[in-house]
Amino acid sequence: QVQLVESGGGLVQAGGSLRLSCAASGRAFSTYGMGWFRQAPGKEREFVAGINWSGGFTYYADSVKGRFTISRDNTKNTVYLQVDSLEPEDTAVYYCAAARDPASSPNYREYDYWGQGTQVTVSS
Repeated sequence: QVQLVESGGGLVQAGGSLRLSCAASGRAFSTYGMGWFRQAPGKEREFVAGINWSGGFTYYADSVKGRFTISRDNTKNTVYLQVDSLEPEDTAVYYCAAARDPASSPNYREYDYWGQGTQVTVSS
């Protein structure tokens, strides 16, 4: 069982930055693939970024590539999402998720555990 708790969201002006964190419980954190997803009002949940178990492989949705950076610290059981050059279209609830597949995945159905989400609001 893995419990995930996100933090770091908030209200920011367009062009600003935030650092989202996701703290995980459990000793098996380093074996999980991790992902960040987001969901805006009236829209489906969408993939944002993924990272494999070691942090050696990362990948991103085209809409955030070059602006967002995912990373993890297995000694702290934490995964991060650095979000830069924010745009109003980035406004959403951001969720982190853990997958037993150590490679992670862009498909939300392949994740086994989810956090409660953290709100990111970008004003224009």
